[in-house]
Amino acid sequence: MLEQLKKEIYKCNMELPKNGLVYWTSGNVSGRDLKSNLIVIKPSGVMYEEMKPEDMVVVDLDGKVVEGKLEPSSDTASHLYIYRHRSDVNGVVHTHSYYATAFAAVGKPIPACITAIAENFGKEVPIGAYAPIGGEEIGAEVVHSIGDSTAIIMENHGVFTIGSSAHSALKSAVLVEGVAKTYWLALQVGKPKILSDEDVQEHRNWYKTSYGQKK
Repeated sequence: MLEQLKKEIYKCNMELPKNGLVYWTSGNVSGRDLKSNLIVIKPSGVMYEEMKPEDMVVVDLDGKVVEGKLEPSSDTASHLYIYRHRSDVNGVVHTHSYYATAFAAVGKPIPACITAIAENFGKEVPIGAYAPIGGEEIGAEVVHSIGDSTAIIMENHGVFTIGSSAHSALKSAVLVEGVAKTYWLALQVGKPKILSDEDVQEHRNWYKTSYGQKK
């Protein structure tokens, strides 16, 4: 079932190591099927190079495995909490990308010091409070603290991103690591200049209405 979504989620998961966002078996991507409201998610603890599209696990919003021979990701409960409480979210990505996770380690957000942050995340990439792994707590904190951003840095843990699809959530995961690296490098040079709230809003509006191909 959901063969096309399985292929999409598999491809998105394979982009994580390709873009240097995970190491070993860490990280995961999930996506929601709009018709059935079922979720396809990466299996737990499987090496990326050994995964196949058919290894993706289908679960319902209560966490029951509907199809799949493998155990779903250990972060499944948090993904499902986000889906249950954000009807606009159809894709969730979790990574431990190096630069963004460095800010998780010190518990600091990434402020809008460059236009790419303003355009994609708003005033800042927010920081979420520490929450234990394995249950719904991380998902609850993501929903509580992410605001209108598509990415959040979870204290002492890593990065969660959301989107209207798995691909859009993946895009945010790639971008947040890029801006985290830029911000870290800027801190080595001096004190970064933060954009005003007005500039942030102007850039975000421009990005939403004018960037890319418009039909």
